[in-house]
Amino acid sequence: MVSPGFFYKALRRRGVVFITGVPDSLLKDFCAYVGVNSSPSSYMVAVNEGAAIALGAGFHFATGGIPLIFMQNSGLGNAVNPLLSLCDANVYSIPALLLVGWRGEPGLHDEPQHITQGRLTLPLLQTLNIPHLVMEDSESAVSVQIDAAFRELKTQNAPFALVVRKGTFTPYRLDGRDVGGNSEFHAKLSLSREEAIEEIILSSPDDLFFSTTGMASRELYELREKHCMGGGRDFLTVGSMGHASSIALGAALARPGAPITCIDGDGSALMHLGALAAIGAAKPRRLRHILLNNGAHDSVGGQPTIAFDVDLAAIARASGYRRVFYADTRQDLRLALRAGDADGREGPVFIEVRVKTGARPDLGRPKSSPVENKTAFMRHFREIGAEEAFQ
Repeated sequence: MVSPGFFYKALRRRGVVFITGVPDSLLKDFCAYVGVNSSPSSYMVAVNEGAAIALGAGFHFATGGIPLIFMQNSGLGNAVNPLLSLCDANVYSIPALLLVGWRGEPGLHDEPQHITQGRLTLPLLQTLNIPHLVMEDSESAVSVQIDAAFRELKTQNAPFALVVRKGTFTPYRLDGRDVGGNSEFHAKLSLSREEAIEEIILSSPDDLFFSTTGMASRELYELREKHCMGGGRDFLTVGSMGHASSIALGAALARPGAPITCIDGDGSALMHLGALAAIGAAKPRRLRHILLNNGAHDSVGGQPTIAFDVDLAAIARASGYRRVFYADTRQDLRLALRAGDADGREGPVFIEVRVKTGARPDLGRPKSSPVENKTAFMRHFREIGAEEAFQ
């Protein structure tokens, strides 16, 4: 295995002084090490992978240096446009070292949303004309690979990718250190994400739910089982990070009479923040958008987001949401849910709920497949008899 410290120092010796990207569970130990050992100006968690490519390009334009840009392989989809229209040798010819976590590697068990992504990771890099190597699991071999990568970067002035298998990096413990600088906020918070979701579903027995990828969907699934409520009213978005609110908007436009709640996360909302503007402009009257903000990418290692430094409620209000609320206690959440539903929920409604990081260690995963979830959810939509769009 490769020590995160060894890899980081090897990059530094070769002149890498700027690191950015979107966290991934396979890269969490490396990211944790970088977060502790880098200055804020040399390490930035980006809102999405395309933005990370752009950040790296800006660094290169200003310094001539080579950035490291990390992401899960699913994030290559967000990065394709700037990789081809910004970094490509036929455009601005920008060297950037990509560190790509290989979820869904063929032959290894993984979640359904990673299977096709994993199978196509290496072919996609080949199609993008990005030379790449799968990282070895010994430090001596990795050192040789890094040398080969930098020779290619400097001769071709174009991106090069190192693809990281599960278990490549040794664990790195933060020992209680707060990489994101959010410890003072978390210390004041009393509500967990699971407690917030429980309060939301118990107060909204008639709503159809769209939940974002990661822990939130897993907790929603288990809470339905705990309260014997059934899960057919919930669309569990297992992939497509950042798009749950847009999926909910599409459904709300098609069935304007249906009460719909989107349970979103801060990292997810920041990834495609323009969705708030689209919801505000469309004004679906029965859509409620609840953003559970813990200031972290909690599902992939707890790396920080910038959500505690951003007034998301103000953004929602300026985007055109009719009712906007903030809560950081169970009582405040109850009041916000009640106020948001007043007068038949003349939405869209936005509720930001600040919650603690972390999840139960025994938290399970949905037993139904994504297709089974979709089928049951669509059956519920048909049964509620809501009026069709534009009527």
